[in-house]
Amino acid sequence: MEKVILLSGSPRAKGNTAQVLEECKKVIANEGVEAEVISLAGKKIEGCIACYKCRDTKKCSLDDGLNEIIDKIRTAQGLIVGAPVYFGTPRGDLMNALQRIGMVSRGTDKFLSWKVGGPIAIARRGGLSTSYQEMLMFYFINDMIVPGANYWNLVFGAQPGDALQDAEGMDTVKQFSSNVAKLVKKLS
Repeated sequence: MEKVILLSGSPRAKGNTAQVLEECKKVIANEGVEAEVISLAGKKIEGCIACYKCRDTKKCSLDDGLNEIIDKIRTAQGLIVGAPVYFGTPRGDLMNALQRIGMVSRGTDKFLSWKVGGPIAIARRGGLSTSYQEMLMFYFINDMIVPGANYWNLVFGAQPGDALQDAEGMDTVKQFSSNVAKLVKKLS
């Protein structure tokens, strides 16, 4: 069965980012595609050290739990990344994760190539567009397919639960999630 991984880059296991991705998971499941939310909450994801050991081992040399996530992404057909915006950019540990995932993929069997997905940025007010664009660069350099929706994948919310009240933002990410699932099925 086709599968989409939804990676939550929030340190809050039940914050806005996690809540938005849970709603996206429901949409994907309703399209008949398996979906799993994986959270970085409680993990300390380090930056890539450019050791290039992944080229031989097909795993990152840093042992902080990211290899288990890489294994799940490797076997999935889709990847959606949700990021809370901190000071106008996606959280640093999430970008650490994306850079290392990309390095392992590019250095080995290019397992990200032709996976379907895209980013979702969640914030109280500012930095959404720049965060969304920064994460898009990960998708494009890794030969991934990013479907559109009726707007960009941006959701407003400060306190946990606020993001679910952003009707336009939630409609957009739900349409995007549906498009990811539909495209995954067409490509399988």
